[in-house]
Amino acid sequence: MGEVVASALIAHVPTIVLPEEVRRSLNNGKESTLVTGLEKLRSDFFKGGDYDLVIVFDSHWFTTVEFVVTSHSRRSGYFTSEELPRGMSQREYDIKGDPILAKAIEEAGAKRGTWITAIDDPYLPINYATTNVWEYLGKGIDKPWISIGVCQTATVDDFLTVGQAVADAIEASNKRVVLIASGAMSHTFWPLKELRKHEAAGVEHIFSKDAYEADMVRLEALERGDHAQVLDTMDDFYRFRPEARFGHYLMMAGACGGRQYKVAGERYGEYENSIGTGQVHVFFDHRG
Repeated sequence: MGEVVASALIAHVPTIVLPEEVRRSLNNGKESTLVTGLEKLRSDFFKGGDYDLVIVFDSHWFTTVEFVVTSHSRRSGYFTSEELPRGMSQREYDIKGDPILAKAIEEAGAKRGTWITAIDDPYLPINYATTNVWEYLGKGIDKPWISIGVCQTATVDDFLTVGQAVADAIEASNKRVVLIASGAMSHTFWPLKELRKHEAAGVEHIFSKDAYEADMVRLEALERGDHAQVLDTMDDFYRFRPEARFGHYLMMAGACGGRQYKVAGERYGEYENSIGTGQVHVFFDHRG
């Protein structure tokens, strides 16, 4: 019987793959703790962890009439971001997949009454919410990674149902799985004419005080393992435009038991600004 051995809310911001000197120049000479946090998380868990597979809930991959899960045996190539090609250009990736589990997720979705399609088209684009995180936590480690996109017409209930389908497929397998919700908390950017004044990591650059405080309430709940509080206050959190309607987190939470998800989180690095948005790494170890 398969199980989720760990889960994580992970920031994938473009700055983490910029050269160190560029990162420091944007952050008053200091290194971002989003970088050092990922490096420590790789060392603490991913490099030698007892797991078989990683599933990424990718907040940059938007679908419309269904959820999609990658079912390639391998995805490889060079990634250039259409959003920021100056900072993410021709970055090589070579990621093993798991077609059997992907198909099982599709089938579990149908049983749960939702729509998930497993796709292995070699021309299916990849997104940096997957590749940036993989570069730190998966590159050079021979573990499969598959990605699930965010359906932009989905509700909170839809996201939780997809997570439940993922849990069903994992339980029916013999896989020890890590779940990564790749995305931000509050997610409002500064306007272009002001943006370059807000590129440093300090929380004073978060778009608004209210957005910062909303993130803090939820971050403190995650660190306590009070996922029910996060789920029960989603309507309020939506006022602060969490990335991808927080679908990446909601799918992860659904796969971990929904309101019964009580694993306390450990922060890796500090909560940081990224041009107005709230970014943090929180790791949930399910192994007790």
